[in-house]
Amino acid sequence: MTDLDAANAGSFSIGGQTPVNRLGYGAMRVTGPGIWGPPADKAGALRTLERLPELGVDFIDTADSYGPDVSEELLAEALHPYRSHSGGLFIATKAGLTRPGPDRWIPSGKPDYLIAQAKKSLRKLRVEQIDLWQLHRIDPRVPAGEQFGAVKALLDEGLIKYAGLSEVSVAEIKAAAKVFPVATVQNRYNLADREHEDVLDYCAAQGIGFIPWYPLAAGDLAKPGSPLAAIAEARGATPSQIALAWILKRSPVMLPIPGTSQVAHLEENVAAADIDLSDAEFAAIDRASKSFTA
Repeated sequence: MTDLDAANAGSFSIGGQTPVNRLGYGAMRVTGPGIWGPPADKAGALRTLERLPELGVDFIDTADSYGPDVSEELLAEALHPYRSHSGGLFIATKAGLTRPGPDRWIPSGKPDYLIAQAKKSLRKLRVEQIDLWQLHRIDPRVPAGEQFGAVKALLDEGLIKYAGLSEVSVAEIKAAAKVFPVATVQNRYNLADREHEDVLDYCAAQGIGFIPWYPLAAGDLAKPGSPLAAIAEARGATPSQIALAWILKRSPVMLPIPGTSQVAHLEENVAAADIDLSDAEFAAIDRASKSFTA
């Protein structure tokens, strides 16, 4: 056992009611190549998942399309009935993308499909209510209002406790919020890709959790001589740990979910919860990031 604890990153209350440790875990990588089929090392993937509650990681994000179904099934096999050393685990899943093959993702937002997939996730995860269910994509071929209506139906039936969106604009969040309470937004965000700064700021103002997927990407910022690399070297940390610490400091609504299928990498990620960047370090990385992404 180690002293690693994701709780050191602080907490955020989903929907203003349910606290989770801000440093979470994304369960996409416990599948096969192309996010398709079972993992090459199932035993190793299960060991990684089993390590999560021991490290204080109580917020876990998956999706019906990861595998498909594989990620949800492995989570249930490894962690059901979802207990941590401090209480319960909070499991988030998603639907709205179909998988015709490896690395292929096609939106499907028909209400009947979304509701059926949510019910299937209930069975795969072995739960009576999904903690957080997210519309994985807004399907441009289906009226958005119909998709939001399906989400509301899931909430009204008690099949899901909270609802979120993924890869959306501020305008889309506002439109959805007229139909159901938006608890979280999951958009791609990292030091090398800050396209959704306006969405993050809106979420912060509204108390909506912001789940940045692909949070460890740093691109050229991780090269020797960059501020990120220099701070990492000075602190005896890796550039990815500093990038994760920066994301955590960026906003109190930030809920990063770095994913891996390896215990050692998981522990390395959780160690970032102990890195408290100074304001000067944060500003230096921020300036460098904006210059690279401008």
